[in-house]
This record gives sequence, C-alpha cells and structure tokens, in this order.
Amino acid sequence: MFVQLTLGSGLIVLTAIMAALAWWGLEAFLLRTHDWVIRAPHGPKLATLLCLVMLWTVVLVMGSVWVWAIALRLLEIFVTFEASVYFSLVVFTTLGYGDVLLPVEWRLLGGMAASNGLLMFGLLTAMLVETLHQTRQRQRGRFQ
Repeated sequence: MFVQLTLGSGLIVLTAIMAALAWWGLEAFLLRTHDWVIRAPHGPKLATLLCLVMLWTVVLVMGSVWVWAIALRLLEIFVTFEASVYFSLVVFTTLGYGDVLLPVEWRLLGGMAASNGLLMFGLLTAMLVETLHQTRQRQRGRFQ
C-alpha cells in the first residue's frame, strides 16, 4: 500500500512539474507574440491562439498519460506498452471502461491516476480560461 501511495504521489508531482514548466513555456510564447496578438484583426488571431493553446493542452495531457504508462510498464503491471497507455488514458480521463484492470496489489494506482487526471484537467481548464481572458483584455487595451 505504501509503495503504491509513494509511487502514485511521485507521478502526480512529476506531472505537476511538467504542467508548471509547460505553463511557463506557454507564457513566454504568449509574451513574445503579444504585439502581434493585440493588433487587429482580433478574431482570426484569437482563433489561432485558441487552437495553439488547445494543442498545447492535448500535448500536456498526453505527456502525463505517457508518464503513467511508462511507470506501469516498468513495474511490469501490463504485458504490453499499448495496454499501459490504454489503461492510463482511460483512467486519466476518468472514462473508466473497466475492460483492462490493474492487479489487486496495484489497484490504488488506478485511483491516483484518475485523481491526477481530474486535477490536471481542472488546472488546464483554468489556464485556458486565463490565457483567453488576458488575450481579450490585451486586445481591448486593458492590459499592457
């Protein structure tokens, strides 16, 4: 039990660090494109920015899923890497098909991966909203 909790906590911390570094990189990118984004026309630029941030979000989520999948494969919980990725994605997104299950001795990791996914999606949603809010404020001349 303690091994699972320690390992799961470590994976959650690792994905949180990944999210923080990715957010830092996104913020640096947004600062570099600031002058371009605030010039008219705003609509196409906002749509482009939305697409880029959503792509960034997908990459970050998939990176987190891969972290969990690699850990599960290294622990030899699943026979194939595909099964590890599939299980990680289903649990991380809380889809929960239930067709692939962890062995009883590792089942706490499933709940930890699901909680990691919930936290990650909440964090990424907040980042997406904040990014779009600040972009619109800058386009309207309220931030500089």
